[in-house]
Amino acid sequence: MAKKKDSLIDEAEKIKAELDELKKKKKILDSSLAKKTTKKVEAKPAKKTTKKVEAKPAKKTTKKVEAKPAKKTTKKVEAKPEKAKKLTKKELEEIKKEEEKTLEEELEEQLSDKEIENFKIEKVDMERLTNKVCDILVEHESDGMFQSELWKKLKLTSRDGSRLALKLERMGTITRDKLLEKGRWTYKLILKKTPISTQSIVNAPCLVCPVEQKCSLEGEISPRNCQFIEDWVILEMKKPVKTK
Repeated sequence: MAKKKDSLIDEAEKIKAELDELKKKKKILDSSLAKKTTKKVEAKPAKKTTKKVEAKPAKKTTKKVEAKPAKKTTKKVEAKPEKAKKLTKKELEEIKKEEEKTLEEELEEQLSDKEIENFKIEKVDMERLTNKVCDILVEHESDGMFQSELWKKLKLTSRDGSRLALKLERMGTITRDKLLEKGRWTYKLILKKTPISTQSIVNAPCLVCPVEQKCSLEGEISPRNCQFIEDWVILEMKKPVKTK
C-alpha cells in the first residue's frame, strides 16, 4: 500500500509540474498576443493622422495660390486693348465714306479738271460717241440708265466709261444720281440736254448753192420751189433707217 501511495504521489507531482509548464506557456502566448494587438492599434491611427496632416492642406494651398490670381491677371491684360480700339464718330464716318466711294469719286481725286474735260479714247471719235450716249439716254427719258448697262452697250471699260461720264457731266450734258444697286454704289445717268448735231444737214444743197444770194421766200428762186432741195429730201427719205 505504501508503494502505491508513493507512485500516486509521484504521478501527481508530475501532473502538477506539467500543469505549471502549461501555465507558463499560456502566459507566454497571452503576452505575445497582447503585443500583436497593441501593434495593430498603434499602426492604424498613425496612417490616418499622416493623411490628414500632409495630403489635404497641400492640395488646398496650391489651388488658392496658383489658379485664381492667374485668371484675373489675364482677363485684365486682354480687356484693356479692346477699349483702346474704339473709334470716334468722325473716324467711323470717314471709314464709311471710303467704303462707299465709287470709281468716279476716286478718279475725281486723282485727275485734274483739264484731264477730265480733255479725256479721249484712242481711235474713237469722241463726238460720235457722245451722240450715241445721248441717243441711248433719250430712249430712257427721265428714268435714266445705270452706267454699267450703258458701258456694256457701248463696249467700254468701266474706267473709260467713268471718265466719259465725268466729262459729260462737266459739259452739262448729263446728270449722275448715286444709288445703291445690289449692295454696290453706282450711278444712274440722266440726259440733261441733247448736243447739237450737224449730221442732218451735211448734204444740204443750200451750203453749196450757186444762187444762194438770189434766194428768198418771195423771189423767183425760193426754197419753196427749189429743185435742189426737192432732190435732196427725196434722197434722204430713201435712205434706210438705222436701228438703235
